[in-house]
Amino acid sequence: MTSHPGTGPSASATLADPNRRPRAEAIDPSGQPDFAAIVHGIDLTRPLRAEDVDAIHTAIDRYGVLVFRDQHLDDAQQVAFSRQLGPLELATGDIGEVKDRRLAMELNDISNLDKYGEVLPRDNRARLFGLGNRLWHSDSSFKDVPAKYSLLSARQIPSAGGNTEFADMRAAYDALDDETRSEIQDLVCLHSQLYSRGLLGFDDFTEAERLKWTAVRQRLVRRHPNTGRYSLYLSSHAGAIEGWPTPEARAFLRDLNEHATQRRFVYAHVWRPWDLVMWDNRVTMHRARPFRSSEVRDMRRTTLTNEVSSLAQG
Repeated sequence: MTSHPGTGPSASATLADPNRRPRAEAIDPSGQPDFAAIVHGIDLTRPLRAEDVDAIHTAIDRYGVLVFRDQHLDDAQQVAFSRQLGPLELATGDIGEVKDRRLAMELNDISNLDKYGEVLPRDNRARLFGLGNRLWHSDSSFKDVPAKYSLLSARQIPSAGGNTEFADMRAAYDALDDETRSEIQDLVCLHSQLYSRGLLGFDDFTEAERLKWTAVRQRLVRRHPNTGRYSLYLSSHAGAIEGWPTPEARAFLRDLNEHATQRRFVYAHVWRPWDLVMWDNRVTMHRARPFRSSEVRDMRRTTLTNEVSSLAQG
C-alpha cells in the first residue's frame, strides 16, 4: 500500500487492519487534558470506515480541537473527507465576486493569494478584509445557521509566524462565577462581519455586501447536543446583545472575551506543512497570528454546517 511521504506505514496500515482505530492523544495532558489532541493512525486521503468516522466524532466531542499530521490532501480529497463527517456549507463569507475566486465553492480560501497564485498587495481590499481572521472569532457565526466543524489544511506556510490560536469556550464558561452564568444564560447576541471588520477600521463594503451581512441572532451560551456541556458562544462578529444598550453590551462582551482568551484556556498551534486541524466552532474561538506579508500562507478550509440555528440548541 502506497503512503505519502511523511505519513509512515502505520497511518496507511491502520485502515487496513480492522482491529485498529484512530487514537487521539492530548497535546497538553497536564495543563489542558481535554482540549487539543493529536490523532494518530489514520490516512485522511483514503475513504474512511464508519468506525473511523465515529472515532473522529467522539474525539472532537471530547477535545474540541484535533490535529492530524502529514495529511497530503488535495482539494478533492479534503472535500471528500469532510463530507464523510457531515454536510458542508459553501464559502459565501468571502468578500469579492465569485469570478475572482481561485478555489471551488466548497473551500474557503484562507490565504494571501489572488486567483493567479500571486501574493496580494499589502493594500489589497480582499487582504485587508481577511485581516479580520486575526481577531478571536467562531466561523460563520454571522450566518443564520453557523458552522459546526472547520477543517483547515496547511498547503504552504510562511517561514515564521502565522500560527493559529484556539480558546476553549467550555472551560471559560466553567470558570465564570455563578452570578455571571445566571445573567448570560438566556442572552441573545447579534453577529455580523460588518461589526468585526469595523473593529479594524475596515468599512469598504458595497450595498450588496451590507445587505448580505445583516446581523443574525445567536445564543451567548450554548449547550453541546452530545456532551451536554455549556460553553460561551463569543466572536468578534458579535456587536450587540438584544435588549441592552449598545455601549453596555460591547463593554460586557469585551470583558467576556478577555476572560475567555486567558492563556490558561488557549492552545497555540504551530503549523507544519500538510497539517490538517479540525475544530468545533460550537465550543471554541480561534484567531490567526501575523506573518510577513510578502510570504505565502496558503491554507484551505472546509466547513461543516451546524444544520440548525444556535437558537435551536439551548
